[in-house]
Amino acid sequence: MSHPKHILVIRLSAMGDVAMCVSVLRAFVAQNPKVKITFLSRSFLKPLFANIPNVIFYAVDVNNKHKGIIGLYKLYKEIKNLNFDAVADFHNVLRSKVLRFFFSLYFLTDRKTWNQIEVIDKGRAEKKALTRTTNKIFKQLKSTHERYADVLRKFGFKIDLKNPQFPKKENIPENIKEIIGNGYKKIIGIAPFAQYETKMYPLDLIEKVISKLSENNNYKILLFGGGEKEKEILQSFENKFKNTISLVGKVKLKDELIVISHLNCMVSMDSANSHLAAMQNVKTISIWGITHPFTGFYPFNQPLEYALIPNLQKFPNIPCSIYGNKTCDGYEEAMRSISPNQVIDKINNII
Repeated sequence: MSHPKHILVIRLSAMGDVAMCVSVLRAFVAQNPKVKITFLSRSFLKPLFANIPNVIFYAVDVNNKHKGIIGLYKLYKEIKNLNFDAVADFHNVLRSKVLRFFFSLYFLTDRKTWNQIEVIDKGRAEKKALTRTTNKIFKQLKSTHERYADVLRKFGFKIDLKNPQFPKKENIPENIKEIIGNGYKKIIGIAPFAQYETKMYPLDLIEKVISKLSENNNYKILLFGGGEKEKEILQSFENKFKNTISLVGKVKLKDELIVISHLNCMVSMDSANSHLAAMQNVKTISIWGITHPFTGFYPFNQPLEYALIPNLQKFPNIPCSIYGNKTCDGYEEAMRSISPNQVIDKINNII
């Protein structure tokens, strides 16, 4: 098969997983400028793909219009006439498998070939070996970015993720400047939340970090999160500490990405905000709990020394979860082995 000229890329999941696609697609289209990509994902994630040449975003509504088998068939009917030469499944879950099935029949009947669909290898066996408590194989696994790139390589393309190019910063809109204020020299982003508590640095400790940083009038601390509960907590930090602003509920995602691009560093958990920062070449300090950078979800192009990891002598079974979606007995306090001073020192050294 000759190289496809128009590829449908499917990744329907959470923001962090989709954000990790951005740097891969940016490198791919730069190195393969004659290829067009249509990226299929949830509508609210569209701003992540703005200004990437040859990449078109197609929004899927998995909760309503495109829900279930019938909804996915409607989606297939909507997009099949866009004349894809190939389908790249970056997700490999039930929804994407259903779409692959529809397209496999289409390619077979229309193109007389089976080999125009490729699927991500998630490395499940390696990840199981990394997280088990006995006979653990503790080693760096292939990054998710490389796993995405591998799917496109299966079509015969060459993709090099080394020495990446990043987009130029857009100017911060005037209405956002009014929220942030002025008089500072360095901007520090802090995103203290994650999908699972096992990946969250305890709020009483992150509060100590914010308190200490806020004493430096050369620093502006911007707080990131989402949802009403997080909004309330971060607003309380803004009210309590000087030089501290919560952006939750005040800034749309498009403008939030612009603000992130101007940070001197981002402090995040093993969560989406680390990837939103890294995809824009922002120095990203990541704080890890029962997960670990070796699992393959480390922020793109960031030095490993930017990671803060619990004391592995006290908690030798880390990582005991890939996604943080399970508890590990006796590891509930693992993140408390990372002191606020360690976080503060890391920030001051990096910026």
